[in-house]
Amino acid sequence: MASTKDYYNILGVEKNASEADIKKAFHKLAHKYHPDKSGGDDTKFKEVSEAYQVLSDAKKRKEYDTYGQTFGEGGPRPGGAGYGGGFEGFDFSNFTQGFGGGQSGYEEMDFGDIFGDFFGGGRQRQGRARGKDISIDLQISFSESIFGTERDVLLHKLNTCTNCKGSGAKPGTKKKKCEKCNGAGRIREARKSFLGQIMTERECTECRGTGEIPEEHCGECRGLGVVKRNETIKIKIPSGIQNGEMIRMTGAGEAVSHGTTGDLYIKIHVEASKQFRREGQNLQMDLEIKLTDALLGAVYPVKTLDGEIKLTIPTGATFGEILRVRGKGVPIEHSGGRGDLLIHLIIKLPSKVSKKASELIKELKGEGL
Repeated sequence: MASTKDYYNILGVEKNASEADIKKAFHKLAHKYHPDKSGGDDTKFKEVSEAYQVLSDAKKRKEYDTYGQTFGEGGPRPGGAGYGGGFEGFDFSNFTQGFGGGQSGYEEMDFGDIFGDFFGGGRQRQGRARGKDISIDLQISFSESIFGTERDVLLHKLNTCTNCKGSGAKPGTKKKKCEKCNGAGRIREARKSFLGQIMTERECTECRGTGEIPEEHCGECRGLGVVKRNETIKIKIPSGIQNGEMIRMTGAGEAVSHGTTGDLYIKIHVEASKQFRREGQNLQMDLEIKLTDALLGAVYPVKTLDGEIKLTIPTGATFGEILRVRGKGVPIEHSGGRGDLLIHLIIKLPSKVSKKASELIKELKGEGL
């Protein structure tokens, strides 16, 4: 059966979108809906993450484009009945009505877990636990956005315990088999439902799915494997970054016991420049010149991001004329080159004219100028 979710629509991209477009769309939406942010939306964040997980993987994306869904190892294949084929797409959200706790004798149950176990899926089979992602905002100057920079940021977050290396055990001690799950890491339980008795499986909460527990807990993290502490993160900001762009640092988020560390997302805010304007790989600026310099030509000192240069104003320069200074713009990624600096000439006209200057202007007028 085809999936009812349109992952392309969720990310707001076309079906022929490039990997870069998909990544950019995900970063923008992940930052917008991140549950740790004010106004975040946990449901939409998970939906966006699910879409990105499929579309960012070439194999999964091909399967999704062809069949409308992806197929894991041992899962149903296209054209086969598979497990639970007759239930796919069915909404069980209201199916528990009439089976509540007091009247029928059935305990409250998570039917997503029940049907996941029954048909070979379920949340408990989705892999290792993952730490929380962290989102921060970082302001940089216009010059830093052009040439790139590095910043050290102090974060107070969960990190892997350095004393026990995340094991939760006191250094020098051993681990023993978890008695609660008998070393299996998972616990099977018989649970009642409207279908009768169903065997379900969940991760053992005692050993967190590892099957082992410390003989003695680490004194620093108290057996948790993670501790909250300050950590200085070095953030490398690439040259040419633009306002509002997001940097993702994989594994720089919060740690989780026996799982994968989350990511750090940095949203860049670029201070506006009083002198320069950016247009793609080029920089633009205005330069005021005197009327006489426009007519006769001159040399003007101009401050660029690389330092001061001498700019030659050609004879007979006109208002709005653009002079191009090559190689003084934005660095071009991977090419080693740079864009240009485009200088717009603004001819400054005098507000008052002396009698002598007036006579000279009249002479110029007589010459047809």
